Amino acid sequence: MTTLYVAPGACSFGAHVVLKELGIPHHVEIVKLRTPDSVINRVNPLGRVPALQTDSGEVITENSAILPYLADLKPEAGLLAPAGSVERAKIQEWIGFLNSDVHGAFKPVNRPELYHPDTSEHEKIKAHTLPRLLDYLKIIDGRLEGKTWAVGDRFTIADAYLGVFWTWLSRRGFDLTAYPNIAAFGKRFDERPSVQAALEAENPLAQAA
Repeated sequence: MTTLYVAPGACSFGAHVVLKELGIPHHVEIVKLRTPDSVINRVNPLGRVPALQTDSGEVITENSAILPYLADLKPEAGLLAPAGSVERAKIQEWIGFLNSDVHGAFKPVNRPELYHPDTSEHEKIKAHTLPRLLDYLKIIDGRLEGKTWAVGDRFTIADAYLGVFWTWLSRRGFDLTAYPNIAAFGKRFDERPSVQAALEAENPLAQAA
C-alpha cells in the first residue's frame, strides 16, 4: 500500500489532501522532524517530509514531484491537466512558485533559529525577512482575484499546496485584511471534505506520537 510520511503542521499536508481527494488507498505514517532517530531519516536522507513510498517500494520526495505523480495516477479526477496543455503549465507554475519562493520566505519567519542561534536575534530576523513574505502574499492575492481556485474554477494540486501556506497563516492568526482573496480561498479550502479528512487523520496520530 502507498505510504505517505507526514509531520502535522508541515508541508506534507498538501500531499495528504491530494490522496484524500483521489481516494487512493494509503497509509499515513506520522514522523518527527529534526530528531536523529526518526524513521524519516531512513526514508529520506534529507530528513524531511513529505516522502511517498509507492506500492512497489520506490520512495519519492519533494512536493514538486509527489503532487504531480499522485494526480497522474487518476487523471480523471482533474487535479492536474493533460500533458502539453497551458493549464498544466500554469498549475506547475504555481507549484514552482510555492515550492521555491513562498516556502523559502516562510522559513526565517517561522524558524529564525536556523539563521542565528541567539534567541535575542530572532525577532530582528523575523522583522527583516517578513517584507519579502508580504510581497509574495500580495502577488498571490492578486493572482486569486476573480478566481475560485488558483487556476480557474477547478480544485487542483496547486490549491492543495497553496492550502498548506494558508494553514500556516491562519494558525499564526496572521492579519489578512490586506489579502481578502487569500482569506476567501482559505475559507473554501477549509470547507473541502478532503481537507477535513486529512486533518482528522493527522490529529489523532499527532496526539499518539
